[in-house]
Amino acid sequence: VTRAADLGRRRDGDRVTVAGIVICRQRPGTAKGVCFVTLEDESGLANVVITPKLFEANKRLVVRSPLLIVRGVLQEEQGVLNVRGKTFAALDPGAGAAFVTSHDFH
Repeated sequence: VTRAADLGRRRDGDRVTVAGIVICRQRPGTAKGVCFVTLEDESGLANVVITPKLFEANKRLVVRSPLLIVRGVLQEEQGVLNVRGKTFAALDPGAGAAFVTSHDFH
């Protein structure tokens, strides 16, 4: 797994795996079905982009899992790094359960 802080050391087009707490999921109407997920690990934030087809195939997992591991391809565009997600898996909630609740704003 590549830490968020280390993504900048990788090259555009490299296959990477990122993991972390899902702190944001967005699917804006203007994005034509693309889903954007922000993962946080101990070193920072990683942006994940999910195509509409892959989102629909993995919707339940992407929407419900508080901790995700994503394998994909690193994309650098105008200095912004994104991981174009290809495969997704839920991490065991016990792996970071104490931190997940700290992101729940009541």
